[in-house]
Amino acid sequence: MSKTQRDVALFAGFIALSYITAGLGGLATAQSVGDWYQTLEQPAWNPPDWVFGPVWTLLYTLMGISAGWAVSAGLRAGKPVGAAVTVFVLQLIANGLWSLLFFGLQNPLLAFVEIAALWALIVATIVFFYPLQRFAAALLLPYLLWVSFAAVLNGAIVWLN
Repeated sequence: MSKTQRDVALFAGFIALSYITAGLGGLATAQSVGDWYQTLEQPAWNPPDWVFGPVWTLLYTLMGISAGWAVSAGLRAGKPVGAAVTVFVLQLIANGLWSLLFFGLQNPLLAFVEIAALWALIVATIVFFYPLQRFAAALLLPYLLWVSFAAVLNGAIVWLN
């Protein structure tokens, strides 16, 4: 396999892995976003429901591109990438788990605790990606900002309910 073919496979694989996480999270979300979630007291600054789909689609795409780019650059430079891949996968698991906790189990408090772990794993992913490829690490900054906002929103929902 040529380096170009390997790079294409890496990008495609990481984007697919990110979209699989999105799909699994979407399954958990779909079961209660239209009914239970609507019964919760929400802050006035809560975005409309239609915003979440496009934002998350963009963020999952950026996650996959970021991982593909970091791993590809790391391999080309002969740097170890195993820890970076592990942290990336852990943050994806935490990402999907949040949807399961908040929407699937309808437990905003437990989801609020878990989103702190997700936030820390995103920061760790950025830290591990940075020495492999700086721009790949920077691609995760919108994700970190959105999860920061989501954590505040999650906390507000816990507080109001």
